Amino acid sequence: MKNYNKYTPQFFLPPQRCMDWSLKSVITSAPAWCSVDLRDGNQSLVEPMSLHTKLEFFKLLTDIGFKEIEVGFPAASETEYAFLRALIEGGLIPDDVTIQVLTQAREHIIKRTFEAVRGAKNVIVHVYNSTSVAQREQVFGKDRGQIKSIAVEGAKLLKELADEAGEAYRFEYSPESFTGTEPDYALEVCNAVLDVWQPVSGRKAIINLPATVENAMPHVYAQQVEFMHKHLKYRDSVVLSLHPHNDRGCGVAAAETGILAGADRIEGTLFGNGERTGNVDVITLAMNMYSQGVDPGLDFSDMPRITSLYRAYTGMPVSPRQPYAGELVFAAFSGSHQDAIAKGMAYRARTSRQVWDVPYLPVDPKDVGREYESDVIRINSQSGKGGVGYVMQTAFGITMPRAMKEDMGYKVKHVSDVGHRELKPADIYDVFKKNYLENHTLFDIGECHFRQTEGIDAAVVIAAGGAEHEVLARGNGRLDAVSNAVKAFFGLDYSLVCYEQHALSQSSASKAISYVGVESGGNCYFGAGVDDDIIKSSYKALTSAVNNLLAASSAGRD
Repeated sequence: MKNYNKYTPQFFLPPQRCMDWSLKSVITSAPAWCSVDLRDGNQSLVEPMSLHTKLEFFKLLTDIGFKEIEVGFPAASETEYAFLRALIEGGLIPDDVTIQVLTQAREHIIKRTFEAVRGAKNVIVHVYNSTSVAQREQVFGKDRGQIKSIAVEGAKLLKELADEAGEAYRFEYSPESFTGTEPDYALEVCNAVLDVWQPVSGRKAIINLPATVENAMPHVYAQQVEFMHKHLKYRDSVVLSLHPHNDRGCGVAAAETGILAGADRIEGTLFGNGERTGNVDVITLAMNMYSQGVDPGLDFSDMPRITSLYRAYTGMPVSPRQPYAGELVFAAFSGSHQDAIAKGMAYRARTSRQVWDVPYLPVDPKDVGREYESDVIRINSQSGKGGVGYVMQTAFGITMPRAMKEDMGYKVKHVSDVGHRELKPADIYDVFKKNYLENHTLFDIGECHFRQTEGIDAAVVIAAGGAEHEVLARGNGRLDAVSNAVKAFFGLDYSLVCYEQHALSQSSASKAISYVGVESGGNCYFGAGVDDDIIKSSYKALTSAVNNLLAASSAGRD
């Protein structure tokens, strides 16, 4: 690819080694979460949300459990201002939820922001200015001292206005484009802001470190975060927050390593919606913790509802392969995957296993509101006997013998392959019914009468060719006697190689299902039968199996 040599790394490592985070292997507790869906997420939409939609989205975020929500940039537009006033004046902010508002470190914008939040109980005023080398040189044309002065003056005005209003608002400062800023200079600016605010444990300040543009691998961000964690003033009274973006596709990894490096708080959006490639995806990040046995403090137990509302509110799609939430994330089409999942589920049921470790499923789909039958085992031309058998068992209570599962698997593959489509459970049952349950096209058995002598004597009424024929035969059991009658009538030579049966339900009125396999010329043919009477179900199954044998023989002759 041409022009690669015009690019060069744009990040700065700390002046000292900061690798303590690399000695940790797991996150042991969830950070504080702040949703920025209504600000960062909204400003990235082609069509920003209406006032009504933003109110509905705010309600969804509180339902999920967010306790801090950045509701907008109220000085940026009348819509943003009106939304904030609607929340406050309508009494729509729960007592345990803190709203956050964003403002540049500019006097008239800060003052307008304080007008917007009047009357709110719990508020974080989030002030920022850009500190990166590129922004200092190319956008502002200011040196380090001048940029730091902007931050300090903004911090002072926040404190003055909060004191005048008599409100104990909390303050947050972001050195925007932190990852493109020299770490020692970012530390200098943040500590100067903290010296203005003088945070205490009862009123902590938030220092937020935005990866405004993700420009390095996650381990670089972790080192930058750890440097700040170790050297910020008033550290016990500071909440160290991260705001990762996803330009390199590493937003989740950057957030996770940043937490290991000392961060206390994460700002992000549902599904990672944000400018360019987006913000960090809070759902993936939280569910990653959940999958490791850590309570994320957010409730994603009804993921289908959250996904549906997100699509409606933002107009944004959710990829079918989106971690934890996509339509296909639990779907297994591969035959070997399906077999492993089915066996894992059976093992779990058999052993009453408490820990979740089913192959190929990092979390239990039911924990996020999904169903095994419709979401996990999905059948197409790539599927195998394990998946088909699993669907038949879970959806219809039909447990086929192993050899019959394989035969059924090939038939289902053929239907899917010819139709170029996925098969739903009802489609799979239709294949079963057509090929095994109701395949009495060449002959049928109307009735059987049995008499026990030295063995079993049977009088079998065979309907074939438009006439009924009574055939007498003997066997060592009822099914064997019927089979011998069928052999005699058609002049067949086959062996009964499979005979299994079970109840289709556990009620007193349950029906029996029988499975029969016959072998002839090295090939096996299967049938199934359902009836209140287990004997009738068995010879119905034999009838279907032999019909398959006769059809195959006829096709071979043709």
